[in-house]
Amino acid sequence: MKALIIDGKQISKEIRDKLKSEVADLKTKGKVPGLAVILVGEDPASTIYVNGKQKACQEIGLYSRVYKLDDSIAEKELLSLISDLNFDSEIHGILVQLPLPKHIDENRIIQAVNPNKDVDGLHAMNIGKLTNGQDCFVSCTPKGIIELIKQTKQDMVGKHAIVVGRSNLIGKPVAQLLLNQNATVTICHSKTIDLAAYTKSADILVAATGVPELISGDMIKPDAIVIDGGTTKVNGKLKGDVHFESACEVAGYITPVPGGVGPMTITMLLENTIEACKQYG
Repeated sequence: MKALIIDGKQISKEIRDKLKSEVADLKTKGKVPGLAVILVGEDPASTIYVNGKQKACQEIGLYSRVYKLDDSIAEKELLSLISDLNFDSEIHGILVQLPLPKHIDENRIIQAVNPNKDVDGLHAMNIGKLTNGQDCFVSCTPKGIIELIKQTKQDMVGKHAIVVGRSNLIGKPVAQLLLNQNATVTICHSKTIDLAAYTKSADILVAATGVPELISGDMIKPDAIVIDGGTTKVNGKLKGDVHFESACEVAGYITPVPGGVGPMTITMLLENTIEACKQYG
């Protein structure tokens, strides 16, 4: 094994220790960062994520509320709850767990969240600010990915970064964040012809497609930084977008699945909530 492992668990723990101290300091000033998480339905994966978020809040001292709603809830009822939370002084961050049931317009729900409480960074105003290079709440997984790249101490300026995936949750925002770091960015996707021709040129390769082991070692440039943002269950085990064993023989740095990007997502959510409290609480 050649590649150095970027340990998302350890990096996340170090950041959370700092956040815990920050929360304690805010409490001495009479401020308690508060996060509201809305879960519609009983999707098993979503339930696990929400429970993880609640546990993380408790660990560092955040106030948290979880709203578990029936999947038959009317869209107007969900919008009413979000409206109440927008004006709730105890709540600084609002996160609506996706996906939502088909009868609910996800975009309408996301845009209903006050941009100053949009700790998931999905509101059009925050996305616009990100594109403009302004301070804003950044989607948690992309923000975590950039932090993991920074942990390698490798300069991103001028490097060729390839993002495989164009979703609104990961692909597009992480590409913008890399561009804001002055990397040269190419986005690839399911329609890209000869994907390997692109990935082999990447100094920084971010895979976020949800296609298990799409990227093999022979598709990676020697000494590249490889960030695996994919998670798919295969025969009961989590698999990433990158074939880990073969990639390790070529890459300079790599994130594992699990234990890479995953832990950073919740940590960035905590960080965004604390920032919302400091700025707007």
